[in-house]
Amino acid sequence: MRDANTFDDFYRSTSGRALRYGRAVAGDAGEAPDLVQEAYARAWRQWGKLAAHPAPEAWLRLVINRLATDRWRRLRGWRLAASRTGPPDDVGPPGEDTVLLVGALRQLPARHRQALALHYLLDLSVDEIAREAGVPAGTVKSWLSRGRTRLAELLPGVAAEELEVNDVA
Repeated sequence: MRDANTFDDFYRSTSGRALRYGRAVAGDAGEAPDLVQEAYARAWRQWGKLAAHPAPEAWLRLVINRLATDRWRRLRGWRLAASRTGPPDDVGPPGEDTVLLVGALRQLPARHRQALALHYLLDLSVDEIAREAGVPAGTVKSWLSRGRTRLAELLPGVAAEELEVNDVA
């Protein structure tokens, strides 16, 4: 049976050392807290047995070490894959149209923006969006219509008719 008080005492007395150890074995001060947190989570799950262990802090360090080793293996795999494929192609800056569209979308209410994105970017039907949002299909049609109308107002040189699509049903 797990005893929260004894685990709390264990945590308070060992956490500073565990974090320092995690930094050393991970070689990354940003990764160390995640390793140590996972090690303590595993210790808590097994605290009933671990509390009787002759050296629970050594067990904790072993878990931190294994987690760090797993991390290094994953990173090595990523590095190997990147060395085979080479660096990704450079992505140029966004075009003027993209900047204008994103700026206009940010001015829409969240529901209108969500409906437009689901419909036009993910090709979801009105009924699918309605099910996902938990609203009637008519509400989704209204969001799409109002969103397109507002976008036409916000985008210079774009008429509302250009944003209308006949497949709103």
